[in-house]
Amino acid sequence: MKKIIVENQFWNIFPEAKIAIITIQNVDNSTQTDTEYFVKMLEKAVKESLKFTQNENFSENEVIQKWRNAYQKFKTKKGARSSIEALLKRAKNNNQVHSINPMVDFYNCISMTYGVPCGGEDVDKIKGDLLLTTAVGTEEFKPLGSSENESPFLDEIIYKDEAGAICRCLNWREAQRTMLTEDTKNAIFVIEEIDASKSNIEVAANELGKLFQEFFKVIPKVAFLDKNNPETDWTYSVKYRISFFIL
Repeated sequence: MKKIIVENQFWNIFPEAKIAIITIQNVDNSTQTDTEYFVKMLEKAVKESLKFTQNENFSENEVIQKWRNAYQKFKTKKGARSSIEALLKRAKNNNQVHSINPMVDFYNCISMTYGVPCGGEDVDKIKGDLLLTTAVGTEEFKPLGSSENESPFLDEIIYKDEAGAICRCLNWREAQRTMLTEDTKNAIFVIEEIDASKSNIEVAANELGKLFQEFFKVIPKVAFLDKNNPETDWTYSVKYRISFFIL
């Protein structure tokens, strides 16, 4: 049984964090996304995201400050920024957020609408358990669009499995190996919040689950991890099916 485990190395740095896990199985992700449905969905999310960047000085907006401060607490590559900052910057600069595939479009929309970092991976390409932890510095990592290895720094916060790093600097850059494609059938999605007391991460996670349920006609599994509940498997259960959305 595969698990996602958030190790103590992470909680020691971010004790108030909460991690939402959404999983879906046996779906068809090959639908073309250049349709009016996806175009309008992305356009709406871009407009919604502008509420997070009301301050003209981009770096002084609350969401941007929060994640920049978070990245100062562990070893990062120079210039690394959170995924939510990258999306908000595009929206603020009136740059289009391009459609990629249904799974990615859905989580990008949730990310922009709720101001939280979101990401997803192909479960079938993950080797063993998925860990959120600090790097030993020798993990293999080939980023999207590259065949060159770029191992993380020692003590950098990463997602990894038995084969190497999957996403570097928390949510900054993901690996080519486990990326979501049109052929992905089974997927795991992560939404991160470093200060759960000031977050609507539960609403964001359930909204993403509803989007998957309506579009893919499946029942997602949603779980929330914190320092007192640091792991979960990503299989389905009868109990879960009955209690979905009752949180």
